[in-house]
Amino acid sequence: MLTQAAEDYLKSIYKLQEKGGKVSTGVLAQYLNVKPASVTGMLKKLKTMNLVNHERYQGVTLTSAGKAIALEIIRHHRLLELYLFRALGVPWDSVHEEAEKLEHVISEDVEARMDEFLGYPTTDPHGAPIPDKNGVVTQKAYFQMTTLHKGQSCVVAEVSDTDPALLRHLASFNLYPGTAFRVLDIAPFEGPFTIEIATENEEGQQAILGREVTKHIFVADVQDTEPT
Repeated sequence: MLTQAAEDYLKSIYKLQEKGGKVSTGVLAQYLNVKPASVTGMLKKLKTMNLVNHERYQGVTLTSAGKAIALEIIRHHRLLELYLFRALGVPWDSVHEEAEKLEHVISEDVEARMDEFLGYPTTDPHGAPIPDKNGVVTQKAYFQMTTLHKGQSCVVAEVSDTDPALLRHLASFNLYPGTAFRVLDIAPFEGPFTIEIATENEEGQQAILGREVTKHIFVADVQDTEPT
């Protein structure tokens, strides 16, 4: 049996590895908010269990066994987020923290029941992909909102889920995954985006989003609706 801390390490290495290959102990320590010495000690344990590959000064990667465990924890986490959101009405800015507590303790039977109850979903409330029961993740081509140009329209595909304040801010504009919007203007010198959010009314809702916010929004179905 792995400890919760060990599972958190594997999950974190997977997420960091997705962004940039081998993960340094310094980056992992910063990500987990622990001391580098603690990281080194845990990596030694995980290496003896054949869950990571780690050589001094060369970073760490997951073995196939380590990756399988990481994906299982991520599957638990994202299914829990969606279940809490849909079935229990937990706000989308609170489900991440709750799922962090529960992801290590649910049984495979409960996981399967949640999956069936939710209709075998492929994404969580924030748009992140849910690994299937075989550990397969369906990745889609999303674009960071900062890459958009004036006049382009798109649909919110995924948002970062670790900052509750950010999620509450986006919710105030109903900017959830699946929401369509058009870029009306982009202020120069890294200024804010002015967007028009599609609503049931003919006139859309306008919102101004700072550049730091747009870095955490990923979009799909990008189209040019007028000359840029």
